[in-house]
Amino acid sequence: MRLSSARLAAAFVALFAAGVTVLLTAVYFLTARVLDRDVDAFIRAEVDSLIDDYVQGGLLQLVATLHRRSDNWGRTGAVYLLTEANGYPIAGNLAGWPQEVTTHGDSVEFDIDASGSGGAARHPVRAQTLYLPGGRRLLVGTGILERRRLATRLRTAMVWGIGSSVALAALIGVGYSRRVRRRVADIAAACRRIMNGNLAERLPVESSHDEFDELAVAVNEMLDRIHRQTDLLQTTFDSAAHDLRAPLYRARVRIEQALQHEDWSPASRETMEATLAELEGVQRTLGTLLQIARAEGRDREVTKERVDLADLAREMIELYQPEASERAIGLEYVGEDSVALEGNRQLLAQAIVNLLENALKYVPAGGRVSVAVRQSAHEAALVVSDNGPGIPEDQRERILQPFARLERDRAQMGSGLGLSLVASVTRLHNGSITLEDNRPGLRVVCRFAL
Repeated sequence: MRLSSARLAAAFVALFAAGVTVLLTAVYFLTARVLDRDVDAFIRAEVDSLIDDYVQGGLLQLVATLHRRSDNWGRTGAVYLLTEANGYPIAGNLAGWPQEVTTHGDSVEFDIDASGSGGAARHPVRAQTLYLPGGRRLLVGTGILERRRLATRLRTAMVWGIGSSVALAALIGVGYSRRVRRRVADIAAACRRIMNGNLAERLPVESSHDEFDELAVAVNEMLDRIHRQTDLLQTTFDSAAHDLRAPLYRARVRIEQALQHEDWSPASRETMEATLAELEGVQRTLGTLLQIARAEGRDREVTKERVDLADLAREMIELYQPEASERAIGLEYVGEDSVALEGNRQLLAQAIVNLLENALKYVPAGGRVSVAVRQSAHEAALVVSDNGPGIPEDQRERILQPFARLERDRAQMGSGLGLSLVASVTRLHNGSITLEDNRPGLRVVCRFAL
């Protein structure tokens, strides 16, 4: 019931069941009322006829009429009884006045013993009672066994009708809910494939021309336009990067060659060395941007191979061990011996390098940095922990964006692209990255689906 389609289907079934119940119940009670009116009309007609005989011929005429009609039970189910004031029967086809009666307005109902094809049986009767001069009483009624049988059939039909209608509505509701859930699941799966880098993927469109198809067509048109704009931006960026890399490389080579001469004044040499450092920073930033574009752009289908993430992490730790020792920072590996996954070795190595450089950059002397690679049933996790200043919780999402930096780090060297590249590489490998509090310090967890 957490799904809106299931709740909608349940509401449909409930409303449909309520409507059918009200309709069939109304039909049942209206039919029962019609049957009661027919019975009452028959009794009134008999009463009026007997009263006419009594008015015209007195008691003797009434008794004669009752004697003639006493055999009507077998033909019409009519019952008659005329008694003295003391209850002694005078005429009619009942042996005596009924003892157990149920009053319904102006009528009474009771059961009599009557013979039928199956022997003696109890038959329900509906009747009216009249008081004549001298305390005499007249009872006129008719059997209502068939009416009750018809009412029972109507109730049975009503129950079966409600049950079958609710079952049909439930089947329709379940089918509708499953269809909506399947369409939503297909759209969600397509969206996940698009987010994971398959930019050529589009939302499925069926031939039903319903709201989902309208939504899918509109989203696909939007994706086509975004893809064209992305291609244009990517082409522009690639061209600009290609045009910039060569001049930057030539300028750096010229400065390095010029610095080899010894006829520079100390001030000029310092200026040239600062310019060279700036060029190196620009080249590094440009290279990182190209790597991010490669991971996020249209070239996400990079070559993948079987990579031992644990072994790769140990190699990167060994590479940075001298720098960590020089700064009196403890750098260690505490994970599993071997964790293999499908990935791009170069990009995974760059992600580990960026995490190590960030940790070594901010951890003070005497601190520690630990790297762990662990494996569960469905994923591998790369965890880099330190006891540095950490990142405030409200800044952890923003710091994963390109060029995002904390205010405290503005004075330090850097472009704010390190964690952004790690996030891009993680997404490229169908993974996720989270920044957590290491108490103290920062713990970066990169999860990769196996």
